[in-house]
Amino acid sequence: MNRTCDVIGAGIAMVLTAPLMLVSVILIHLEGGGKAIYRQSRVGLGGTEFQMLKLRTMVHGSDPVGVGTIVGRDDPRVTRIGRFLRRTSLDELPNLINVLRGEMALVGPRPTIPAQVAGYTDRQKRRHEVRPGITGWAQVQGRAGIPWEERIELDIEYVERRSLLLDLRILWKTIWLTVTGHGLAPD
Repeated sequence: MNRTCDVIGAGIAMVLTAPLMLVSVILIHLEGGGKAIYRQSRVGLGGTEFQMLKLRTMVHGSDPVGVGTIVGRDDPRVTRIGRFLRRTSLDELPNLINVLRGEMALVGPRPTIPAQVAGYTDRQKRRHEVRPGITGWAQVQGRAGIPWEERIELDIEYVERRSLLLDLRILWKTIWLTVTGHGLAPD
């Protein structure tokens, strides 16, 4: 998908989801105060770092357990609203701002943290030949339910096969998974 389509799509999505974003921000503040938007360093196109935006789903001031640590369903740092936002992937709505800023695309490999990228092989670094996406081929194939190495291979497959038709297929499947709730949150 080209940059113009990403900007138009992100703009439309921001308008359509603005009420959800506003309600989510209010609920985050009511549940525990602090900033509603969480920033995390991620690696994008060409290996460049950027600050990815998400809705905060953990108790204000929570420190990460460790680099790349998966946050489980019963992690006590995750708030009640945070559990809902994670389960529905609504915590990703601020990624639309990253798309408008040119750091991300609607479709592409999900951006990873610098510590994970430091261990990539040359083949795995191919993920950075395209802008990272809000959704991607690996996400619609099983998301966190598939092993990390397999997700990276699916991302590389996307880089090699990408086309407008594939992007539209991924977007459609993402919408379907979000609406039905299937395959979104890890067990």
